[in-house]
Amino acid sequence: MLPHLTVPSRQELADHLVATRIAGDVATPRENNRSHYGRLAAGDRHYWLGLELGDRWTDEEAVLAVMAERCGVVADPEFRSGQDTIDPELTISALERAARVLSKAVEDGQRVLFATGHPGGLLDVHRTLAAALRAAGCEVMAVPGGLSTEEGGVFQFCDVTMLERGATLWHTHSPAPMAAVLDALAAQDLPLPDLVVADHGWAGCAGQRGITAIGFADCNDPALFLAEAEGTVSVTVPLDDHVTDPRFYDPMTGYLLDAAGLNRPA
Repeated sequence: MLPHLTVPSRQELADHLVATRIAGDVATPRENNRSHYGRLAAGDRHYWLGLELGDRWTDEEAVLAVMAERCGVVADPEFRSGQDTIDPELTISALERAARVLSKAVEDGQRVLFATGHPGGLLDVHRTLAAALRAAGCEVMAVPGGLSTEEGGVFQFCDVTMLERGATLWHTHSPAPMAAVLDALAAQDLPLPDLVVADHGWAGCAGQRGITAIGFADCNDPALFLAEAEGTVSVTVPLDDHVTDPRFYDPMTGYLLDAAGLNRPA
């Protein structure tokens, strides 16, 4: 049975996002954001999240401009330390774009794969979306068993694929787990997903391989926003991806499901 989630109005959701610091004045400081933008621009592939950015984003200020436009960080390039922001209106608009992608997935009966590199924060978001899409007729994909990367094993729990190491679900930015899944599906002559709903390198790798992808991304993870600007990732939703209580994401999830036209029994 799907959980019952309250569906807030757009203004109620915006207020909630700010109050819980999912958006608004977020916990990630400007120093961390600018450091990550600079490292991406310098070609550090850890910050590319499985995408092939080539030499298109070697200017840190160009990266910052995209982040200001699509995430809502402070646009001033001279601002290098202190409180940075995510615009809640941009978060909600991205949720509405994501809802249209989910609606199409239901309409077409698509195969959908869910994955997260942030199990401590976003697992329940992905789990709830997976249950709703299955109930609406989508195929929520299982991944082949026995997969692993240098970081650990690739593990599926509550329909969400994650990295596991030492009996613990692991935070990862790496695209390697998603690459392992897609390579295994291809090697076994199994169909690939039509849609991936994920974050970090899980989403980046899928988008880079030409799979429609929705990604959730924090303001210090610019690669997915650049990928949306280039059309490699379909939608990138800006948000703090690990707030103090995962239940804070419930109103956001309810809003997304409602916008997608997915019914949830009480």
